[in-house]
Order: sequence, then structure tokens, then C-alpha cells
Amino acid sequence: PFSTETMASQSERTPLITRRQPTTVTDSTHRRGTGSAFASANNGNGNNSVFSPSVQEFDKDDRRGCCGRIRAFLKSRKMQHQQRFNDSRYYEDTFNPFPWTCSFGTDENDGIWLNRKDQGGILMAVTVWLLIVYSGLTVTLLAEHSHLSAIISVVYCTICSLALASHAKCMFTDPGAIPSSAVPPAEVQRTISVHAMCSHCETYKPPGAHHCRICNRCISHMDHHCPWMNNCVGAGNLKHFILFLVYTWTGAAFSLLVFGHNYFLCTSEECAFSLVLVQLVRAMTLICIGALLFTSNILMTVMYTVMTGLTTIDRLKRKATNSLLESEDEPIDPEDIFGIQGYWTWPLPCDPVFEDYDRVMGYSTTERLLREQRDMELAHSKGFSEV
Repeated sequence: PFSTETMASQSERTPLITRRQPTTVTDSTHRRGTGSAFASANNGNGNNSVFSPSVQEFDKDDRRGCCGRIRAFLKSRKMQHQQRFNDSRYYEDTFNPFPWTCSFGTDENDGIWLNRKDQGGILMAVTVWLLIVYSGLTVTLLAEHSHLSAIISVVYCTICSLALASHAKCMFTDPGAIPSSAVPPAEVQRTISVHAMCSHCETYKPPGAHHCRICNRCISHMDHHCPWMNNCVGAGNLKHFILFLVYTWTGAAFSLLVFGHNYFLCTSEECAFSLVLVQLVRAMTLICIGALLFTSNILMTVMYTVMTGLTTIDRLKRKATNSLLESEDEPIDPEDIFGIQGYWTWPLPCDPVFEDYDRVMGYSTTERLLREQRDMELAHSKGFSEV
């Protein structure tokens, strides 16, 4: 009985983790919110003891210096994470909307995301794996012949493993493809009466989304299509892309430091390599120098995107029209990239859990709105009261 237009016009946004309310989706007298903004709205003086420390605590920490303020900030964020997952007023949408078919592709019916049509991208992605595996094997051989310590070999191979895992997650993760059932979030409908539609996909096109001709899908907050990842970089896999760059840069810098120490400072016989090892190290040195320069450039571009909220495609478009300084985009919240599970999950190549999935992606779906309405009606029947 719920059509797409009705649900899109009468429904609020659907966070992945949000507060339970005793109202229905169509209730216009109660507006749901998440995070500190919702906590302030429910407190008369704007303060909340659960989501933020008291003013006196911050004043005391200020006298402690920078380290005290950092500890207070981390403590408050830890309390906020525990409140999200332990409080019964929150619920988690664990429904998996993706198809269960074991097929590779970028279509909505494909169960595993993989760009199969770009042979050049597949070749470049395989090349990345071969280069990282080659560097790891080279360091392992040096440790096997007692030219490097076992600790250095273990540390470097761990970095390589994290880089490979991040690359695989970035390549096989949906970057934020807009489904055909996408509808604008409620806050967008209240501010904008005319919404953009993609002429290729014939679906709703959120602000910041772009159509990728290689993936043949509209990608939410698309930064660019990376041939080394054989995938687009968007809101869904930006975390894995950043982790891959960081681990690759760290591994390249670490190996160059080790080889530089061996070449310039080491005078023992253990530093004398055989002819085969010398050639392997020379090739690895060239690979690491190229990787360090390339990842440094891309990291600077990604950091600019995070700090300004302007993707690479949008930045190039505005630069061409001399309107780059007129940008009013906000910086990207780190939790909109790495998720809210906890800081210990940020360096791990695992999928992030967003506090407000619809806000991060820029769209909602009719099915998700129906699930939210059903969950809220169930909560109301069990007697949950509004806070």
C-alpha cells in the first residue's frame, strides 16, 4: 500500500543506527535526529551528560593541557559509542539488501561487486598485487639469509598483508552505487523541490553523485575511478582506499629506510648481499620509490577532499569554471568514512557502520523506509516511551 512517491514525501531519513520513537514514519510532529544534535534537542539547556562531558570537566581538562583535552575527547567519544550500542532506544538495521547470487559484476542483480568489463583495470589491479607480493618475498629472502632481522621481516610482511587486504576490500566493495529504488531523503525534499535524475541510469541522482561510464552506475560521492583498484572510489569504499594508500606509503618508506641503513651505515658482513639478492633489492628499491611518490600525491588529493568536502571530479569541474573558491561544502566527518564501531576498527580493512546511512549515501530506499516503519510500530506496541 506504500508507493515510492508517498514514502519519499512523508518519511524521515533512515539511519543505520538511530533512536526508537513511539511515532510512525508519517508523524510530522516528531522529527528524529542522531548524535549530539538530537541530544541537545531533548535537553532544555542544550547539555547532555551522556553524549558530552560537562562544562566543568572541559575547564578542568583545559588546565591540564593538550593531552588532557585529548583524553577527555576520547573518553566522551567512547561513552557515545557505548550509548549507541547498549541503549535500547537505538536499533540497528541488519537487513542485507544485496542479492545472494554468486555472480560478479556491477549490476544490481550481481551478488559480488567486480568490474569485469575493464580488462585494463583488471590487469593493473593484478599488477599491484604482484608488486606487493614481490616486495614481501624479497624482504623474507633477506631475513632468511640473515641479512635482515626476523622482526623487520614480520613487520614489513604485516604491512604488505594489510595493504593487500585493503586493496581487495576496495576492489570488491560497492562504492555507493545508486539503486533503481532510490528516493531523496526527507531533509532534501524539504529544501529542494526539483531533484536531479541520471540520464543513463534513469534513477535519482543525489548531490555529489556522478555516473561512471566504466562501472555503468551512478556512484554516491564519487571521487574518481581508480584503474589500480579496478573500481570507483566513493562513499562506500573510501575507507579501504585510504587504508591502502597509507599502508602502501608506510611499507615503501619503511623498506627504503631499511635499505638506506644497510647501504650507507652497515659495515658488517651481514650487509653484503649475493648477486641475486642485489638485483632483487635494486628492483624493489625502484618499485618503492615509485610507490612512495605516487601514493604521496594521491594521499594529498584525498586529504584535500576530506578537509574541504569537495571530490576530485567536482574540484576539477569548478576549477575549469573558475568557481573553486565559491565552494560551500563542509569537511567530511571521519565517522562518515571509518564508521562508529570504535577507533580500534579504523586501521582495519573492515566495512564501516555509519550512524546515518542515508545521510552518508545521500539517498534512501522504499524498502528501508518500510522496515523502519515496521520496527517503530513494533517498538510502540512494546511500550517504548519517547525521551
